[in-house]
Amino acid sequence: MDSHVSLNYYNFLAFVSAVEEINNSSELLPNLTLGLHFYNPSGNLFLTYTAAMNIFSGLDTGIPNYICKTSGPLAAVIEGLPTEQSSEFSSLSRIFHYPQISYTSGNLDISNTVKFPFLYRTVPSELHLCAGIVKLLKHFGWTWVGIVACSDENSMRAVHILREGIEQIGGCTEFTEIFHQFTSLRVENLDDIYNTIIKSSSKVIILYCNRDYIQFIRNTLIWEIPGKVWIIKAEWIVSSPSYNVERKNILVFTAGKKNIPSFHKFIREVNPALFPSDSLTEEWWKDLCNNRCPKSIQRSCSSDEISNFFFHCDIVLLGSSYNIYNIVYALAHALHNMISSSSGHTTTWSSENENVLYLLPWKNVLGEEMLFDENGDLAVGYDIISRAYLPDGTWTIEVVGSYNPYAPPQKGFTINEKAIVWENLLSQAPPQSGCSPRCLPGFRKLTMEGKSICCYVCIRCSEGEISNQTDMDTCITCPEDQWPNQKKDACIPKVITFLSYKEPLGITLTFIIIFFFLLTAVILGIFIYYRETPIVKANNRDLSYVLLISLMLCFLCSLIFIGRPEKVTCILRQIVFGITFSISLSSVLAKTITVVMAFQAIKPGNKLRKWMSSRFSNSIVLSCSLLQALLCLIWLCTAPPFPYLNMKSETGTILIECNEGSIVAFHCVLGYLGFLAGISFMIAFLARNLPDSFNEAKYITFSMLVFCSVWVSFIPTYLSTKGKYMVSVEIFAILASSAGLLFCIFLPKCYIILLQPERNRRKYLTKICND
Repeated sequence: MDSHVSLNYYNFLAFVSAVEEINNSSELLPNLTLGLHFYNPSGNLFLTYTAAMNIFSGLDTGIPNYICKTSGPLAAVIEGLPTEQSSEFSSLSRIFHYPQISYTSGNLDISNTVKFPFLYRTVPSELHLCAGIVKLLKHFGWTWVGIVACSDENSMRAVHILREGIEQIGGCTEFTEIFHQFTSLRVENLDDIYNTIIKSSSKVIILYCNRDYIQFIRNTLIWEIPGKVWIIKAEWIVSSPSYNVERKNILVFTAGKKNIPSFHKFIREVNPALFPSDSLTEEWWKDLCNNRCPKSIQRSCSSDEISNFFFHCDIVLLGSSYNIYNIVYALAHALHNMISSSSGHTTTWSSENENVLYLLPWKNVLGEEMLFDENGDLAVGYDIISRAYLPDGTWTIEVVGSYNPYAPPQKGFTINEKAIVWENLLSQAPPQSGCSPRCLPGFRKLTMEGKSICCYVCIRCSEGEISNQTDMDTCITCPEDQWPNQKKDACIPKVITFLSYKEPLGITLTFIIIFFFLLTAVILGIFIYYRETPIVKANNRDLSYVLLISLMLCFLCSLIFIGRPEKVTCILRQIVFGITFSISLSSVLAKTITVVMAFQAIKPGNKLRKWMSSRFSNSIVLSCSLLQALLCLIWLCTAPPFPYLNMKSETGTILIECNEGSIVAFHCVLGYLGFLAGISFMIAFLARNLPDSFNEAKYITFSMLVFCSVWVSFIPTYLSTKGKYMVSVEIFAILASSAGLLFCIFLPKCYIILLQPERNRRKYLTKICND
């Protein structure tokens, strides 16, 4: 039996069942009996108009503008006509103000209540169908699709909506093929369409045609093209099971349906003899006896009546029984409401109640609340169905998803991928359809010039950027405190780095600092112990003590540079360093001046002898140090140093540094130290050849040369390094320059004091001077 005929017969039985239920109800229309009259125009437009004239005139031979009804008044026309015929039929029904309710037409125009004021439907508008198809494409990531459609106005409008929707989700339409003149035997451009599809790279084809075109396509080579996923809107294309079934990837959008238990009961218990019968309907009833049918609808038949199975009972879901039940009950509730609100004796639609279907919500036989919206559309959605193959080689129909435009956005679209059996049995992953391979996270799309935006190459995200989704157009810049991981698909916190006491470099520098501090302390102890010896007393021993103590502080201040920079440590770093070094250099300057004045004072008549007191040298140290302290105070009051998170200096790292605050003040402090070192160096250099065995001038000259060399080389090195290595360079400069002063000035004296004590006598000093 033809599947289309089977579906129509189910619809016929659903109509009869719903009317019987209402007539037997004591609550709904208790004093009114519903009648029904069937016409089957078989898809022929002429027969459709003939049926319309018969309905409106009340005669089997319709006469225009003449009404002679022998039965009760007409309440409404329920039709399952093709889309075009449904629209044409409305031009007649609206003349008489009769409601026309379609259970098959999703025509986009029908939602226009001005053009179709009396036309309702229990299937969603194809505008929602287009939205559902776009959501399906988006879910599977199908960005490269083809469209095949027929040339009627409704299909062309739908194609336009589909193309716009596909573009909005970032997809593209590889081709749009339109069927031209169609006859029962051929389509003019069929070969062109076949060649386009077989040469196309898109794996997904949207077939947007009416049932006649689709039935025709199933018998052409187009349907034999392998590796394509077909998205269609005609449900009955998958309703004809076969043992020799071709494995096709087909996803079908059909108006949402549910099984109605009372309808199953009706089919199981009704006597077929009550209905008009022919050979096809007799065969239909026999098929229900097959043991494969569920017991809920299986009839009791003798074994000799069981025919060969070729009709699967899942077709109950595919029929329009659910929609027809909703239509009949909607009309019954509307009539009930109209009669209750009027005199109770009229069933004729008037201008006051012609829109009653819009306003009336009701509950259907399943207890679901139903309502026609302001466009005359029933608030229902779509089921997405597909084939499920059985072990015996046949298949059944499975609902694999749904789309309800009236549901909340997050719940409107659902899909069960596990329920879909794809054509490729080796892989149950959904087929991919794109002009280019998908760009994985960590990459972005780069459109190729002169090609569709869906044709692109994948390039790695730039430094500091990620892409955490597939097929991203642009990469996302990570926040300043984060950095891409190795795959560049996620931002991770940057590594916080500073010169720590726990790392090898910090530990090494700490031990060196402590070593020099202890060495300086030992030398200070030696000088204190041998304070009465000539070599210690020469060149002002008090200045030697001050210099050694200041050098000890210089070594210790290097420890402030190690560890996590804080507000206090950042201030102390430069301030302590600047003042302690100024004390050291001031002491060296005072020593140098003392040496020069000492030799000038021994000349007869020289007045410098009165300046040879320790008070003079101490005043030099104090005044020079106070000037540096004043510069540091100004620095603190204007723009003091502060901790700073440097997120751009090193890749993937946050450097915790001390920002100098005022660069001018920083340079002034360093410049002042350079000024003191330069003055000391020049004076010592001029006095380097004075005849004294304990003359410090030549040692001071060499120590200042070392000091200046260290700091001159420090500046470019400091500016070229970053992070903790910049800090380590500064620590090295402090240690090297301090050690230079310590070794050059005090090591020769310690050598004499400890290893050549015979030279540490005044007699030896006098002898050298006399020579």
